[in-house]
Amino acid sequence: MKIIISPAKSLDFETKLPTSQFSIPDFLKESSLINDSLKKRSPNELKSMMKISEKLADLNWKRNNSFKLPFNKENARPSIFTFNGDVYSGLDAFSLSTEKISRSQDSVRILSGLYGVLRPLDLIQAYRLEMGTKLSVNGSSNLYDFWSEKITKKLNEELKENEILVNLASNEYSSVIDKKSLKTTMISPVFKDLKNGKLKIISFYAKKARGLMVRFILDSGSKTSEDLKSFNYGGYSFSEIESQKQKELVFIR
Repeated sequence: MKIIISPAKSLDFETKLPTSQFSIPDFLKESSLINDSLKKRSPNELKSMMKISEKLADLNWKRNNSFKLPFNKENARPSIFTFNGDVYSGLDAFSLSTEKISRSQDSVRILSGLYGVLRPLDLIQAYRLEMGTKLSVNGSSNLYDFWSEKITKKLNEELKENEILVNLASNEYSSVIDKKSLKTTMISPVFKDLKNGKLKIISFYAKKARGLMVRFILDSGSKTSEDLKSFNYGGYSFSEIESQKQKELVFIR
């Protein structure tokens, strides 16, 4: 089973790492191309392009200009211990055992506007670049155009025969995958909460639930879509009635 998740805007470069292991991203050459394009942008241009504050634009201008190869343990940090948003709160990677960190390295893939596809132990430097950013790179009109074929091909290379792909990424990131070219079934769990008498997708809870689902898969060793239906972390349970769309599993609480 392979799992895709989104990155996070918030980053943690302070918390002590639970492992000394690391790996190098597969697409650093492409990341350098993207960074070359970003470095040409002034803070004001970044502010407009990324729709961020002046303070964040200044910070990311500095980050873009600090990007340096080669990556090592002194200038970069494993991705799963660096991203620090709601999904990663649910995943709680710092409490993973050595065995489960190894399992995550085999199964979890983080989609990224700068790095394409990351394994959990792949080193990253501080950045902010959402997949939906309208950035032209090397003749591509945007990041979807730049990454789609590369990311889809990489996932296909890594997927074993009959291995399912569990989509726990946001639409912004999962949209980069060319579904027609994907050689396997992609299952998309959906998380709904009861509010005012109606089941709704509440962004904050749904993001955390995606991380909880990743943790459940790593804890349980789930391999099939049937295994996923046993997910019960955070008070969620599978709903056969709500799961009407093909390749979509709905969990409610």
